[in-house]
Amino acid sequence: MNGKPDLLKGSYYANPVIDTPDVSDEDRKAYPEYHGKNIWPAADEKGVEGFEDAFKDLGRFIFKVGCELAAACQPFALAHLNSSDMSLPKLISTSQTTKARLLHYFPPSPDAAPAEDEAIDSYCGMHLDHSLLTGLCSAMYLAKDPATGEATVTSSPSPESGLYIRTRGGDLTKVAIPSDCLAFQTGEALELATGKKLRATPHCVRVGQVISSADAPKVSRETFALFMQPNVNEQLSPTQNFGQFSKAVFSEHYEGATM
Repeated sequence: MNGKPDLLKGSYYANPVIDTPDVSDEDRKAYPEYHGKNIWPAADEKGVEGFEDAFKDLGRFIFKVGCELAAACQPFALAHLNSSDMSLPKLISTSQTTKARLLHYFPPSPDAAPAEDEAIDSYCGMHLDHSLLTGLCSAMYLAKDPATGEATVTSSPSPESGLYIRTRGGDLTKVAIPSDCLAFQTGEALELATGKKLRATPHCVRVGQVISSADAPKVSRETFALFMQPNVNEQLSPTQNFGQFSKAVFSEHYEGATM
């Protein structure tokens, strides 16, 4: 990510709304990152029993709220959208490209940099989402008992840990999402569709200073993000549809990278 190996987290991607997108073979081949079929563990897979149902339940709940938020944004956006026929709730609700990402941030290394030397984006590099809207849950922190291996919910290991955004004025602000709330970020697709009147939100994640003693519990960070975006053939600007825009974004981030 941003030219650096992204080794501090693991991800599970799936479309919680549609298991197999209903698109042409041509589109499926051209955009496999959006139109692939979901892959789920067995319902009784040890350790992740009920994973598929839980993933879909959470993803669809965020999706429903996101569609309602898009409808609330429509009157303002309509004055700025590149086409008067464009409907934000319709772009999201009819899309085949919705993508959810379940993230597991590995416990920080005991020899992590001290707070004064730690980059603000040490867990996840500063970036923009290329969605219309991104729905976010509150982060969950899990402490793993060194003796038993059991994980229990715990508090954040550091007051500096967590999500940071950069405001339009350039200020860096830590965002704390209450455990019973959702948060939504604007993405680059919405910025493009509104001629930059609604700006994408630059954001990153910081590890923060943690206790590094050998007997301290290992604390991981768990989050869930839902990227709500239009179909690949939806026109966002006079010169780009969402598929073309996505290819340009992927090329910018990953061109020349080896996997």
